[in-house]
Amino acid sequence: MPIASSEVVWVDQPKKLSFWESTFLTSLLEGLRITGSHVTDNKTVTQQYPEVKPELPLHYRGVHRLNRDEEGRVKCVACMMCATACPARCIEIVAAPAPKDDPLWAGRDKFPASFVIDELKCIYCGMCEEACPCDAIELTHIYDLTGQSRQEMLFDKEKLLEVYDKTKDCALDPARTHRGRLSGCSEFASLPTVGPATSIHPEDRASHAASPGKIDRCAQQPAQEAVL
Repeated sequence: MPIASSEVVWVDQPKKLSFWESTFLTSLLEGLRITGSHVTDNKTVTQQYPEVKPELPLHYRGVHRLNRDEEGRVKCVACMMCATACPARCIEIVAAPAPKDDPLWAGRDKFPASFVIDELKCIYCGMCEEACPCDAIELTHIYDLTGQSRQEMLFDKEKLLEVYDKTKDCALDPARTHRGRLSGCSEFASLPTVGPATSIHPEDRASHAASPGKIDRCAQQPAQEAVL
């Protein structure tokens, strides 16, 4: 395919080197100047770890934790969103129905009977944290993770809750509960009617639908203001 003349960019030929430039002495002196400036710079850039602890940024993603709700229960509702979003497949959840005769689990349908994260397989991308609809799983600033065996690096539910108990009052890891009890999505009693994303032929039966995109089965609670 020929290239249009308007897409052709012409550049000037490099100018001819002078005598001193052709000897490369100027480039050599410039390199020595830069090297000398680094040698005489006494500013320390190396941290003496572990004697000196690093100052990590606030968005650092370290060891996971499972948050508790206001009643001290595990906040996770076993929706599997984190395990689905995890690109490393390091989260394994076994969901179980919440005991109906136990007042502690009133208002809950499911809870994680088992919740295990393989900290060695995790790539700490934060996708689980983003996918969680109820802020149940979060990454903390803890970075010095060690273990004597691979089994020790499998963090189960009790171990993840223990991390929450240790970090909940830390200024670097505040409990972020801005998404609500079960996230803003669960607060919807009804969704606004939306049109189809693509055009539909007038003879198609879908074009005659009264309210395409409407979801009716969410209205199990009194109408509330939608949170967008």
